[in-house]
Amino acid sequence: MQIGVGSTLPAQNLNVFQTRRASFKCHKSPLNPSFKKPVSCVSSAASTESTREHLSNLEKLLQKTSQPESERVVKASGNSSVETKGKGLLEGLNLSRIWPEMKAAEEMSPRHLNRLKRLLSKTMEYSPRNSLGSRWREYHGCNDWSGLLDPLDENLRREVVRYGEFVQAAYHGFHSNPAMSTEEAPLPRHVALPDRSYKVTKSLYATSSVGLPKWVDDVAPDLGWMTQRSSWIGYVAVCDDMREIHRMGRRDIVIALRGTATCLEWAENFRAQIVQIPGSDNPTQKVECGFLSLHKTRGAHVPSLAESVVEEVKRLIEMYKGENLSITITGHSLGAALSLLVADEISSCAPDAPPVAVFSFGGPKVGNKGFVDRLNEKNVKVLRIVNNQDLITKVPALPNVCIGDGSNQQQEDNLWTYSHAGTELKLDTKVSPYLKSNADMACCHDLEAYLHLVDGFLSSNCPFRSNAKRCLARLLHDQRSNMKQLYTHKALSLNLNRDRFSFPMASCLPSPSQ
Repeated sequence: MQIGVGSTLPAQNLNVFQTRRASFKCHKSPLNPSFKKPVSCVSSAASTESTREHLSNLEKLLQKTSQPESERVVKASGNSSVETKGKGLLEGLNLSRIWPEMKAAEEMSPRHLNRLKRLLSKTMEYSPRNSLGSRWREYHGCNDWSGLLDPLDENLRREVVRYGEFVQAAYHGFHSNPAMSTEEAPLPRHVALPDRSYKVTKSLYATSSVGLPKWVDDVAPDLGWMTQRSSWIGYVAVCDDMREIHRMGRRDIVIALRGTATCLEWAENFRAQIVQIPGSDNPTQKVECGFLSLHKTRGAHVPSLAESVVEEVKRLIEMYKGENLSITITGHSLGAALSLLVADEISSCAPDAPPVAVFSFGGPKVGNKGFVDRLNEKNVKVLRIVNNQDLITKVPALPNVCIGDGSNQQQEDNLWTYSHAGTELKLDTKVSPYLKSNADMACCHDLEAYLHLVDGFLSSNCPFRSNAKRCLARLLHDQRSNMKQLYTHKALSLNLNRDRFSFPMASCLPSPSQ
């Protein structure tokens, strides 16, 4: 489209045009790079050149032609030139005047759009893998992560996100094959780990002590996995890459546990009565009945979760005897609750057990103050990652039982009241610039949303960091209705079809992270 002066402004009308434009109030046009303060006398040649350039820029904008990111020289009136380095056409527009409610000048600038496009791509980008070296015990919680949480240390951020991805691998491993045979022992299961420097050494199973009538399976035979008592719940993995071992300062053993997925696991979650820990000499140490059931109950062809973990950890400790070892237990939702019970079990399995730390995401309360004291006595370190809007982290919440008065009443309160263990890293959905402030409960408890918030967290009094690196594609895929429309619409305009993201989806009852 070529716009000539003759076709746009006939010669006989030029004087009329120049007379009228003098009566207009002059505003700086962001499309006209040659704008100067008006003068009383403007030559027709300069006006023609200015008009042609203005309309040419407007045509480029309407046709959405992309501007190169290298240096560009734009001719200005009076044969002067203005150099613009790395700036596109949209950066010159005053978009905040058009979309003030969206802060469009910032949100829709080319630099921001390029960054958004990268975040919406499938390419995962992580914070730098710095060497932990002699500080690995500090990052593993020997000082309860003092001085590392607010503001959040870069190295710790990466470690937390990495352990969260181990839990995502546990979810994916279960959803790939949720059913288990009731006639024979399960076959070894392949788990796609996010970190190739680790290898899986043991599959873990949890069994419910309650069951549903057999007629339920007869009514819905295709959903038999929903009523099965034993289900694959996680795995044990060990780092076997020498370069990664050197970077971390030790050989790390990871135990990853998924959240609730079957009907009987949901049933166990609601068994909120508090009971004494089996084998404990202290009657004041109590935990939730349902969690304990999944931890201690044996299956028809699989040992209990407690037995499997202790057996495998003992084997690995013996195999790598003489090396610096650490045991890291990580879980989400139900897996976070079971992580505390597993940590309690492991810390007692051997006199020379390596340091034990728990990284839990969205975990409920597990036991009373007596149980918390028991973990502290065993030197089990717990970092609880909690979203302010996540209701799961506030349950169970049984009413206090008040018997007697004074010190006796206080003792009874501690005996029957649930308490959280460990150190808390508090996040907030409302801080994310991508999620709606009124995101629903499923989003606030979603594991990917947790990792998104961890990746963007700076400190309690700072906003979401602008250089967050975690990909938004999965969050958009799982929580599209909870993301701000500005970004869902922009994902479509960037030709990013969410259906092309091949994320493993549940073929069964959705877990909290799906």
